[in-house]
Amino acid sequence: MSDIKEEWFPVVDEAGNVVDKATRRECHSGSMLLHPVVHLHVFDTQGRLYLQRRSMNKEIQPGKWDTAVGGHVDYGESIDEALHREVREELGITLFEPIHNFTYHFQSRIERELVYSYRTVYEGPIKVDPVEIDEGKYWAIEDILSNIGQGVFTPNFEDEFAKLLPLLRRD
Repeated sequence: MSDIKEEWFPVVDEAGNVVDKATRRECHSGSMLLHPVVHLHVFDTQGRLYLQRRSMNKEIQPGKWDTAVGGHVDYGESIDEALHREVREELGITLFEPIHNFTYHFQSRIERELVYSYRTVYEGPIKVDPVEIDEGKYWAIEDILSNIGQGVFTPNFEDEFAKLLPLLRRD
């Protein structure tokens, strides 16, 4: 029996052009179909970074601290639409100004993603999705740096944070 509502993701080439579509299951089955995702790093005006602690019910990296927002782009959805939808769903934030950090390829043992990474400065209320996120809080950059490699964060966050840090030092 099939799922009531199957999730469809765009399959993209290395440049991000949509070349096909596939189900979530197909994209996460080891097929290595390249599909786009969006990440948002949320900073406060003091320069602290908001992180989410992944739900203990998550299949991948349960209980680890991770990027504030991360989610898949749905088939037929633009990167901007996906970013705003994911931010609204995960943190309840509807008004923010995203700044594009970079785009990169991420590969795990089961999937390949084209990650569109953004950042914003935000001071309003945050309402986390309790299904996706166990808790969230702002971290001082020095506290993040002192916990890198200690098993506190997801490996994906640590890799992306290393790419993000030079941009923050320029700002």
